[in-house]
Amino acid sequence: MTTAPADSSGTLAPAYGDKVIAVETAGSEPIPETERHGTPLQLLWTWASPNIEFATVYIGVISVLFFGLSFWQATAAILLGTALGALTQGVLSLDGPRFGVPQMVIGRFSFGHRGNILPAAANGLVAGVGWFAVNSVSAAFALNTLTGLRPLPSLLLVVAVEILIGFIGHNFVHVFEKYAFPALAAVFLLAGVWTFDHAHLGGGGTGGGLGGFLLAFSAAWGYAAGWNPYASDYSRYLPRTANRFRTVLYPALGLFLSVSVVAVIGAASATIVAPQDATPTAAFTGHLPGWLGDLVLIAIILGAVSANALNVYSGAISIASFGLNLPTWLSRSVLVVVSGVAGTAAAWASLSDAGAAYEAFLLVIAYWVAPWLGVVLVERWFQSRGPVDDTVLTDRSFTNWPGLASLLIGVAVSVPLFSNQEKYVGWVPKHYPSFGDSTPLVGFVLSAALYAALRTRRRA
Repeated sequence: MTTAPADSSGTLAPAYGDKVIAVETAGSEPIPETERHGTPLQLLWTWASPNIEFATVYIGVISVLFFGLSFWQATAAILLGTALGALTQGVLSLDGPRFGVPQMVIGRFSFGHRGNILPAAANGLVAGVGWFAVNSVSAAFALNTLTGLRPLPSLLLVVAVEILIGFIGHNFVHVFEKYAFPALAAVFLLAGVWTFDHAHLGGGGTGGGLGGFLLAFSAAWGYAAGWNPYASDYSRYLPRTANRFRTVLYPALGLFLSVSVVAVIGAASATIVAPQDATPTAAFTGHLPGWLGDLVLIAIILGAVSANALNVYSGAISIASFGLNLPTWLSRSVLVVVSGVAGTAAAWASLSDAGAAYEAFLLVIAYWVAPWLGVVLVERWFQSRGPVDDTVLTDRSFTNWPGLASLLIGVAVSVPLFSNQEKYVGWVPKHYPSFGDSTPLVGFVLSAALYAALRTRRRA
């Protein structure tokens, strides 16, 4: 049995407990046993609610419209990619009760104390700025369509709510997701029934082939696995005695069901002809009756807020995980505001071309997450073979160059050779277009294999 490492980088108010309307004071330091509370069941809705939103719908839309797949081909790619990302989400959630620290702090096992700053910074940027911007834009367009309020004021209203939830912290985030879940599920399932009734599921696609399948698979995997660097952020308050099977099951199930169902609804909606000049959200709701379309727009706003509550919270936690001696006033809650402001600026800049920006962002996420995940999972496998020295989590002198080297090499090889983006096409898809974009697969396998070899050699 491992114990949570001691930490001197911050303090935790002993009375936080399970209070909901109280600003969380913990940052990246371990959660004491006296503060542990909750059950694994709460991870079900915490990972389901954030994915019942328009960003998830768009995975299915782009699989059909942009990647050229038929509905059934898109569905197969979505289910496979989502299943893999959801499985690792469950496995990594185990580290929360075990160590009591955020996922980016646990990364110090794999990359060393200083080396871990690189993936922590990447996650802070992707979560607190990139994802925050993407979801805020979809919510702003939904509010614009629903009320007629111009996009920029709509955006500012949405981000104010998102930042407030993240500012309050862990317990409030869990409770918000709990009560958002049934409302979101009911509206999207109703919209799904209506969509399937009007969809043309037998269409043959536009010849996406293997390349289109790999693009859709990468998009789905990148979306689901994009949550992996947050996994233990929301399980670290669970008691050390929390049931291990349920700690794996509930986050994996919540993530898989929400992403796969909503994305498949999106794929079905893409087979319905939409007005040429419609915004992305208006195109999705255009075939629905007025009352249901309005409900879906409200749900899109609520779903985006649910997702960004996690994004801005984990973005701030990732920055706190750098292990730097930050001034006392620069707490987790203040970092939430800083991250949210940066994400708002990015959202504002992408209002004019949200669809193209999201497609590119969705694929690029997996470019770094896949190699990171390969290293982290191999490290967990090595840890399962013997005792774990958890003091390295707070040892500033601890280094692990094989992990950082494997991550960097995985990215440096996979991206130039295999990426397939609008502004850059790698050597392989340029000469063999049928390969689509296999960057995440190559990055994952290469980084995992390198780390396994280098770490074995270092131990020997």
